[in-house]
Amino acid sequence: MIRPFHLAFPVTDLQTTRHFYETVLGCAVGRTSANWIDFNFFGHQLTAHLCSDSQPVPTNAVDGQSVPVRHWGVILEMEQWQALAERLRQHEISFIIEPYIRFQGEVGEQATMFFLDPSGNALEFKAFQQDEAIFAS
Repeated sequence: MIRPFHLAFPVTDLQTTRHFYETVLGCAVGRTSANWIDFNFFGHQLTAHLCSDSQPVPTNAVDGQSVPVRHWGVILEMEQWQALAERLRQHEISFIIEPYIRFQGEVGEQATMFFLDPSGNALEFKAFQQDEAIFAS
């Protein structure tokens, strides 16, 4: 069994961050303070820490797309990924990279999408048809 990971990240506004992660992504809220919020991020612990500003992230080319170098997310089951893509569209989230199938017909074929949270943190959600493909080379 894989243990949950913990990730702390900078945000510029706790109220908009809470709305985005709780309402848009559907994450339960855990402990909070005046300067941070814990979220249940698909079984993992994210902690949003208030800071003064967020810098733009450099990108690298991957499969013809400009992928933000600093990003995180979750590998979902395909049905969960499709449902999340639809949920994000309903909330009119602007995608950095629209939901699509990357590396079609190749090793590592995957569904992926990228978008920003309200503080400019890049998120990637992906899905594979078979979990064995996650680390295939």
